[in-house]
Amino acid sequence: MNCMWLRIRAPFAAYRGFQAGVYRSTMPIMPPSAALGLVLNLAGIEMRTGLDKPTTQIREDIPHLQLAIGAVDGSEIEVCTLYQQLHSYPVGNSGKETLKPLTKGAKFWIVPVRRELLVGLDMIIGIQEFEGLFDRIRQGLRGELNDRRYGLPFAGDNNFLFDRIDIIDSPPLTHWYEKMEIDSAPRKRSQRLTVGIDRLDNSKTTSYLFAPIASPSIEPPILAWTWSPKEPEPISA
Repeated sequence: MNCMWLRIRAPFAAYRGFQAGVYRSTMPIMPPSAALGLVLNLAGIEMRTGLDKPTTQIREDIPHLQLAIGAVDGSEIEVCTLYQQLHSYPVGNSGKETLKPLTKGAKFWIVPVRRELLVGLDMIIGIQEFEGLFDRIRQGLRGELNDRRYGLPFAGDNNFLFDRIDIIDSPPLTHWYEKMEIDSAPRKRSQRLTVGIDRLDNSKTTSYLFAPIASPSIEPPILAWTWSPKEPEPISA
């Protein structure tokens, strides 16, 4: 199996599903959907379509990759929380009569929200080869791609940046996240992670239940390899 291994480190990160409300949670690690976006970004492969529309979608013809994700053993990635003020304009006239005059022209609908974030992200992404993708990733990390790039890689939230993205020859001991099967017994720290995203119709977003392996290993187990955004359709004869 021809694989590339990326070691990803960031002081802060956040990987949120589609959610609203005053509590915004994060997944405990970069999910396969975000790992796919990062890999394609490094390779300079545009994955967005509908840039002239309010909501961008993901192109149908992007590479469908087999990825494995895991936390480096001993990294102790922590889920922490912080409080922020959410500034917004309410729909209709809610609060307008009583709140607007008091703010002297400023936004009058301010709500405190609590957000989770990851501290000390140190993880591995395993990638199986796809039509020269590895060479493009190497060139992208060295700044040698001549193609247009579409943004700075960031760790989930666009104000969280990576410290290091390194290509390594072999992963260290890693707690790989395995996809749990229907008849799997309950496991500690199981978590639903997104695999494929649909921003227009969230019911079409794909996610599976994953859990980290208890004893770290160098090579990912079979169930740690996941297709993102989905397994490609077989080519008919």
